[in-house]
Amino acid sequence: MVLESLISPQRAEKKPWNLFFLGMAYATLGVFLSLWVFEEQATIVMVLLTVIAAVPLMYNTLRYEEKKDIELNGEMTLLKEHSKALAAFMFLFLGMAIAFSLLYLVLPAETVGNLFSSQSHTISEINAKVVTGNEVISGAAYSEGLLLRIFSNNVKVMLFCVFFSFFYGAGAIFILAWNASVIAAAIGNFVRVHLSSYAAQFGMVSFANYLQIYGIGLARYFIHGIPEILSYFIGGLAGGLIGVAVIRHDFSTKAFGKVMRDAIDLLLIGVALLVVAAIVEVYITSNVVRF
Repeated sequence: MVLESLISPQRAEKKPWNLFFLGMAYATLGVFLSLWVFEEQATIVMVLLTVIAAVPLMYNTLRYEEKKDIELNGEMTLLKEHSKALAAFMFLFLGMAIAFSLLYLVLPAETVGNLFSSQSHTISEINAKVVTGNEVISGAAYSEGLLLRIFSNNVKVMLFCVFFSFFYGAGAIFILAWNASVIAAAIGNFVRVHLSSYAAQFGMVSFANYLQIYGIGLARYFIHGIPEILSYFIGGLAGGLIGVAVIRHDFSTKAFGKVMRDAIDLLLIGVALLVVAAIVEVYITSNVVRF
């Protein structure tokens, strides 16, 4: 009751940056409650508790956006209105990811190992698949193969967001909160590994070094991660709009057709963003953002 009453969709869209701090609060509370109550299963429970806190806002926002579909005319007008909700969701996600990554760095190593065990396993599996799928090719062929693999995997994730939102209302927030924890684990591990390397080489690590390496870690995963996550939110919004339309309107009505057209436009934009994100990850992030 307390968490879901902190902010309304209208307020969130007017001041989306406030959701950055709300996302940090949700994630931090989820971590400490999971460690306190369900320590052995904290790796999943922290995500579930973060999701539970965010579901009311996301569900109410989906209903608010569906109402706009009915009341407003003009596709560009609708897309402009939807962009407000998407901006709010992005700040919410960034807040979660930053909070998870900072906790990864400040908590004891043993606690982190338990807290992010599933996320670390997921990262290892992703890296293994990339290597296995491309180990026999090199150069341009390697880049093209990696590009296709990343794009196809991201399309699957976006489709999961569509289906989760359609069947479970705000269900896509689970996939997005999970991705926030995985990205946080990747950033945290990147920082710890390079701090250890820096300390071994120079013997001392200052606060400035922490900030520098943390900044590089954020850039490494967020440059391509932001358009990826935005496309997932777009998929979740599209699926949620379709789900609400199915419940509230007959299939033969103009209102239902209008919502469906808007959802299809959103999905096409989401796919286009995934193409951009895959290109950025393969040709820019991996070549430019290095330590």
